[in-house]
Amino acid sequence: MYKKNFNCVTRKINITSTRIPNAYSDPNILAEFIAGQLKNRISFRKAIKKAIELAEQAGTKGVQVQIAGRIDGKEIARVEWIREGRVPLQTIRAKIDYCSYPVRTIYGVLGIKVWIFLNND
Repeated sequence: MYKKNFNCVTRKINITSTRIPNAYSDPNILAEFIAGQLKNRISFRKAIKKAIELAEQAGTKGVQVQIAGRIDGKEIARVEWIREGRVPLQTIRAKIDYCSYPVRTIYGVLGIKVWIFLNND
């Protein structure tokens, strides 16, 4: 047997992690969640309701989600939306986060829009 010669260097590494306390209060994360559900062929209405439930648990005042395109593979495109809570889009001072997110499904491209009304803390 021969002896392997290794030059080992030991170093101390400091790893810090930051945790987002309310991840689902971000519209981008919520839109990606819905997109993943739609790609897995979950019903769009069930995906929207679950996303709204997650956003409400994150402590938002209101959520509006809109999906447009060939929903569930229907021949004609349509727009479906659900709103829960307050989403005052006409009020300029309201703190509203918005995300537009396209998702490719087997039926074609769907557009997901998410509005989240945050607390004015």
